[in-house]
Amino acid sequence: MNKITEGPIWKNMLGYFFSLLLGAFFQQFYNTVDAIIVGRYVGSDALAAVGGSAAMIVSLFVGFFMGLSTGASVVIAQFYGAKRDEEVKKSVHTAMAVAIVGGIIFMVLGLITSKWIIVAMRTSEELIVPSTAYLIIFFAGMVANMVYNMGAGILRAIGDSKRPLYVLVISCFANILLDIFFVVVLGLGKMGITQGVIGVAVATVLCQVLSAVIVMIMLCKSQGSYKLYIKEIKVDSDILSKIIKIGLPAAFQGTMYTLSNILIQTAINDFGKDTTAAWAAYGKIDVLFWMTVSSLGTAVTTFAGQNFGAGKYKRVRSSVRHGFIIAATITIPLSIILYYFGDVFLYIFVKDNQNVVNIGDQMIKFLAPFYIGYIGVEILSGVLRGMGASFMPMLITLSGICVLRVVWILLVFPLNKTVEMVEASYPITWITTSVLFVLYYIYYMIKHRYQMREDS
Repeated sequence: MNKITEGPIWKNMLGYFFSLLLGAFFQQFYNTVDAIIVGRYVGSDALAAVGGSAAMIVSLFVGFFMGLSTGASVVIAQFYGAKRDEEVKKSVHTAMAVAIVGGIIFMVLGLITSKWIIVAMRTSEELIVPSTAYLIIFFAGMVANMVYNMGAGILRAIGDSKRPLYVLVISCFANILLDIFFVVVLGLGKMGITQGVIGVAVATVLCQVLSAVIVMIMLCKSQGSYKLYIKEIKVDSDILSKIIKIGLPAAFQGTMYTLSNILIQTAINDFGKDTTAAWAAYGKIDVLFWMTVSSLGTAVTTFAGQNFGAGKYKRVRSSVRHGFIIAATITIPLSIILYYFGDVFLYIFVKDNQNVVNIGDQMIKFLAPFYIGYIGVEILSGVLRGMGASFMPMLITLSGICVLRVVWILLVFPLNKTVEMVEASYPITWITTSVLFVLYYIYYMIKHRYQMREDS
């Protein structure tokens, strides 16, 4: 039985979501270990180098591809739900070809532009060299990064959230061991900021290669329509067209989202390296919310995609309701915990600079209460993409989050240049965009109600 298209939605969605969440936890733990190692064994400056401007640039490139891979996941989920095996096979091989070619393109672009972007973001002078070194090494492993993410997306699209989790667990613990080996055992952390940052960057890339190899083996040994054959990896033009139609707006949305965050990072950099380090540390804590809501968004997209492909439209609508209930049930307690115990989490990353902790604690207390205002964006954009509607979610996010955030930083922030004014751009854009998504979702469902009559 396909638990996504049959059986109790709340139970199956919750099980699928928790597998995704556990996977997201290990993915973020994987990334957070770098920050902990450099923050505690190299210093807060190294934390700012890894988690500041460099992290934003990584998000820019990876975010674009992840948006594009969303198109592949939706296409595969719809074909899989409709039991169109030949189309599933073509989609899998086209998706993997896109990952390989995309990884090569991003690697070249990243290696060429790394230092220029770091400087353009007004990064502190002492952080330019280590930030650039981290990026160059990270981009050298971009093909492996793309192959893993696409492979994991293929597995999740057919409802398998467990095997991507296994890969993350393995690579996560490998990353911890390699971080410790390079930074502590080999002593790179004592040689200087740049050497310590290079150590964690090399560890990260090696683990990305390991993840890519494992997920490729899993797909090659799978049974069914999504089995991968290395020699058959090629682009099917019709499938690619479908992937681009759904994925390109999502990719563009992710890129613009990250560009607006880069603008915010640039504003943060103007307050000095302590504020940059605090923002980086806050980002590693803030990710507790983002990995939760993102996992739920992926679950809703998969449920909507497969059920839409199977013509089970009532289950599509029910996925939205269950998604909101799960999101609120988790987000509210998490916001309370972070608000009252945020400083405890900050000490995990920073031990040598109380000012960084104080600034970071203020950031948490300002933003955590507003997390609930964002969940509408993730849930509703997820279900709309699952049904194949990708352009309007992109337009709404572009307008409500990206453009409004840019306007805020360029026009409102200069009137009162404080950290609080930078932070305010987040809740304002979250709430505005959630409201826009609610209105558009209602409009979309009314417009297509005759096309989406239950047929089962």
